[in-house]
Amino acid sequence: MEYRNTNSIFRYIDWFTVILYVILVTAGAISIYAASYDYDHASIFAFNEYSGKQIRWIVAAFAVGLFLLLIDSRFYEIYAGPIYLSMLLLLLLTIFIAPDIKGSRSWLVLGPMSLQPAEFAKVATALALAKIFSDHNFSLTLNPKQSFIQALLIIFVPILLILGQKETGSALAYLSLFFVLYREGMSGLVLLAAACAVLFFVVAVKYTEGMILGIPAGQAAVFIMIMMIMVCMLVVYCKQYETGRNIMAGFAGAGLIATILSFCGITIPGYIFFFVCLISATVYTLLFSLRGWYHRKVTLTLVAVWASVAFLFSINYTFENILQHHQQERILVTLGIKEDLRGAGYNVNQSKIAIGSGGVLGKGFLNGTQTKLKYVPEQHTDFIFCTIGEEEGFVGSAAVLLLFLTLILRVITIAERQPSAFGRVYAYCVASYLIFHLVINIGMVIGLCPVIGIPLPFFSYGGSSLWGFTFLLFILLRIDASRNHHIV
Repeated sequence: MEYRNTNSIFRYIDWFTVILYVILVTAGAISIYAASYDYDHASIFAFNEYSGKQIRWIVAAFAVGLFLLLIDSRFYEIYAGPIYLSMLLLLLLTIFIAPDIKGSRSWLVLGPMSLQPAEFAKVATALALAKIFSDHNFSLTLNPKQSFIQALLIIFVPILLILGQKETGSALAYLSLFFVLYREGMSGLVLLAAACAVLFFVVAVKYTEGMILGIPAGQAAVFIMIMMIMVCMLVVYCKQYETGRNIMAGFAGAGLIATILSFCGITIPGYIFFFVCLISATVYTLLFSLRGWYHRKVTLTLVAVWASVAFLFSINYTFENILQHHQQERILVTLGIKEDLRGAGYNVNQSKIAIGSGGVLGKGFLNGTQTKLKYVPEQHTDFIFCTIGEEEGFVGSAAVLLLFLTLILRVITIAERQPSAFGRVYAYCVASYLIFHLVINIGMVIGLCPVIGIPLPFFSYGGSSLWGFTFLLFILLRIDASRNHHIV
């Protein structure tokens, strides 16, 4: 691995991104200092405090970033496979050798420090995904089935291993890579299906009180949405306006008849009513598909409808038997079904109080009462944003979000200027991880998302998260620098 001039590497580094990185990690260290500050330890460099420990992680991260910039850019593509397999093995070993910490086996204790392999596996998964997209035979548009299955395997194997560690939050972060697949040619129907699944879950769980045709209101509402999705797919996706119109009229007529009968004292069992409607619409669709429709689209439509029905009936079982009790409680609190201000809802409630009390300009650096009195648990890790909101107010919070937005847009810009599929896909993986962590963490802090333990990049205390995102970003910077062909 030869370089014509070592200085040329740094000449082509995207320094604007590096500056954003330095600003974010510096602001993160200051925020951790504010969150953990007490009057007995006034120095930010007190290495027995969280802020001092984080500064050591930051200094080490700078050294790691420099090292990553000096490595031949071809190394990341050539060894993407072995790196990925090595991380899978480490994730598997972690299940068996990691100590049980709060019900999770996801941290490896190495002397005085602990590391979370799931954070570093994000880098390996991004490299592996970029590697298969650089293969000439791989294409989600020309060879969709085989290519999509390969991509799914790369994404879901680490997810399953991390779920085996009982670390749900970290596992969910990998699902953000579906945005990368969409950018590279995956059908938008996959993202639509994911959005519908979330919507069905929320509606079915939230609206359990009240009955419609003898079944819970939430399930009835989901059945109605499934019917509407069927009509929309027939009209928009299959371009069968007449058939969609007739089925819609049939649904409306059946609903009118059921309503009239209910006023007459005759109640049709809800499940029978909805299943008869869906089966009739399915048969009608199949009969008309024999007249020369594009059968693949018809098949996908019907599969989507009945998969949605199957998903609906799996929601209760999943919620009651697969999710752990604390996860159920957090979802119920987030959806407003249950108010548990001393239990599952305590963190979020105190966090919202802290952010709200900050007002427009905040209470001032180190003057946050919620922070100083330790009302918000984990305020230096997952809930670090509430410290920013309390002390720096709306202006400071908006400034932090603007910094993240600038970084994400810069990463996307870097992605679009890559001459190779490897660089482009890897860059979009980095952007997807950043977007997911930012949205979910802020959503947790202000009560829009369940608390699932997602750190705020560069801000939350901890070396694993900081190093993981440092790896992601500086590998991208090295790949970007090598787009000029005289630098490898």
